[in-house]
Amino acid sequence: MRRWNGWGDDTITYPLPASAARFLEQLIGPGTPPQDVRLEEAAAAVPPSRLPVHPLVLDSPIERIFHARGQSLPDWITLRCGDIHPLPDGVAYPSTESEVRELIGYAAAVGAGLIPYGGGTSVVGHINPLPGDAPVLTVDMSRLSGLKRFDDISHLATFGAGITGPDLEAQLRARGFTLGHFPQSFELSTLGGWIATRSSGQQSLGYGRIEKLFAGGKLESPAGSLELPAFPASAAGPDLREVVLGSEGRLGILTEATVRVTPLPESENFHAVFFPGFEQGLSAARQIVQARLPLSMLRLSTPTETETTLALAGHEYLIGLLERLLALRGVKDNKCMLLLGFAGRDAVIKTSRKEALNIADNCGGIRAGRTLGSRWHKNRFRTPYLRNTLWEMGYAIDTLETATGWDNIPAMIEAIESALRSALENEQVHVFTHLSHLYPYGSSLYTTYLFRLASNPDRRKVASETLRRWQTLKMAASQAIVAQGGTISHQHGIGTDHLPYLPAEKGKLGMAALAGLCKQFDPIGIMNPGKLV
Repeated sequence: MRRWNGWGDDTITYPLPASAARFLEQLIGPGTPPQDVRLEEAAAAVPPSRLPVHPLVLDSPIERIFHARGQSLPDWITLRCGDIHPLPDGVAYPSTESEVRELIGYAAAVGAGLIPYGGGTSVVGHINPLPGDAPVLTVDMSRLSGLKRFDDISHLATFGAGITGPDLEAQLRARGFTLGHFPQSFELSTLGGWIATRSSGQQSLGYGRIEKLFAGGKLESPAGSLELPAFPASAAGPDLREVVLGSEGRLGILTEATVRVTPLPESENFHAVFFPGFEQGLSAARQIVQARLPLSMLRLSTPTETETTLALAGHEYLIGLLERLLALRGVKDNKCMLLLGFAGRDAVIKTSRKEALNIADNCGGIRAGRTLGSRWHKNRFRTPYLRNTLWEMGYAIDTLETATGWDNIPAMIEAIESALRSALENEQVHVFTHLSHLYPYGSSLYTTYLFRLASNPDRRKVASETLRRWQTLKMAASQAIVAQGGTISHQHGIGTDHLPYLPAEKGKLGMAALAGLCKQFDPIGIMNPGKLV
């Protein structure tokens, strides 16, 4: 069963080795395990629904709690302290497009806000009801999730937008194809959510971001239906797919999506290379991606992230052996790790792997083979479960991301990490970064930061102080990103958390254009109000 106040399936855990626990305690101090509220207690505090009765709308406290928040750290704080307000007043599970239109009409008639809900994995507040007098209806798209059409000649597949990553891939792999879109939230997130937030998958270097994969679909809005034909290309005016991409539920509900799929690769493998310092690793990564080699993934960790990754991995004997072997080759304290992914035909992989590893060799890289890369690939969707483990130990962990040009990457990393390390008085913050999505012109930067939960016998005081710490950290890092000229979001979207910083990126006219689009599709303002604009 899905956890109601944390990540993933409640039968899956991510145990932390004792050596890793000692590592964290040395960095930021001992954690104090919190006293989380039980689901029954939270349900008892749910107020009555403000929505009139409708046959498609459920209003039980449990349904409303399960759809009340996403997966951001503030969401976790709210859920685990039990002070979950506001909540949606009802949850609907449409199974047809006509039921989606019926629910939009119902929301308009009763003056309710309407929040589209995919997998509930947003980390920036996309699906959260906002305070106000109007009732809120959350529309869960999980029943609109089937494969509708498959074209193995044009390599196009059409799905209900509520399909999750594993179900989508299972349908395609049975036919010898893949979408190749693997965000870290893959196991829970949905195709419609990927499109609505302009998602990036871990292997987007090879398969492309969701805007490349999204070919067309259907959007149901208060103003009517929008159909987007799946042309291979078109010069017929502005591309309306781009209007839907990143719209975050403000324009309507995406009910159907056609995506461009790829035949399954003959083989796939991942390699690790270590560099004596970040400068050498950065140079190698840039040269490899600018060579336009057909890789599926590049991921470069800073020295601090490399150290943290190895420390949290456990397997002390094997990691110790690796450290000694690298030290013999002159790669010691400031080492950084580059992961390279290859997917496709065997002959192509052989050639591109040789070229990429030769570039790494010329930049001082030491090849470490496939073991670490394969282990990362095996556990890549298990890593988010570490958040549950750390919380129960008294630690909070959160991430943020941006993207910038190659010339600005070192300064951007320094600005973000310095802002986070110095943001809290009397508390240590552990910060580390990797480059996760690389382009010939620049890269995304993905920063993780850990700090201690507040310690207090009063659960609400723990929540209040921990939330204050997060707000201080998030603001410091966001301001650093804007000041340094990066995008406020490369892959997480805007929601509510990034809303204050969007005008700096879009400008006054750009924000007016976005508001105009919302008004055109949603003239009465019921679609996911308060998000994006």
